[in-house]
Amino acid sequence: MSGLFLTLEGGDGSGKSTQSALLAAWLRERGREVVLSREPGGTELGAEIRELLLHRRAYMAPRAEALLYAADRAQNVATVVRPALEAGAVVLQDRYLDSSVAYQGAGRVLSPDEVRRLSLWASEELLPDLTILLDLDPAVGRARLDGARTRYDRLEAERQDFHERVREGYLALAAAEPARFLVLDASQPVHDIADAIRGRVATLL
Repeated sequence: MSGLFLTLEGGDGSGKSTQSALLAAWLRERGREVVLSREPGGTELGAEIRELLLHRRAYMAPRAEALLYAADRAQNVATVVRPALEAGAVVLQDRYLDSSVAYQGAGRVLSPDEVRRLSLWASEELLPDLTILLDLDPAVGRARLDGARTRYDRLEAERQDFHERVREGYLALAAAEPARFLVLDASQPVHDIADAIRGRVATLL
């Protein structure tokens, strides 16, 4: 049985964690081994990088931020993702290289092409079989976060215009690679979104 690499992308508050849990349960019911991962923080080293990236309050240069994400990605792909795929598992990951292109490229106004090349180098050219983009108005995402937490990480705390650039960056990526992306309106009911994801993933199993 061949492995399958699925990633969930979207702005903060778009529902990635909820949909990941629902999809993992559905896949396991169908007898597939599921390996859950995330970026940043999918490995022991990645957890330390995640702390620097999301919770260190001092200024971080955009290029330094992009390089730290790439380092996390290289470790995660080498030690978690590729071994699981080679063993025939489904890897279901919260964020991957498209997050870097959207957040550090569009959001931080670095070159999206340069960030993508860095990410592909770090991951040894590994692309997902399917990327599920949960598209949501950043103002709606912020309202969801406001109701769920009292403390924001570094990226969540960015201004509205940053998150609008991130959304535009994601949609541009999806438009450029329509065969790899499934774009869904994340303001829909949770189970409607889950059904649409299952329908697409079923074609890959």
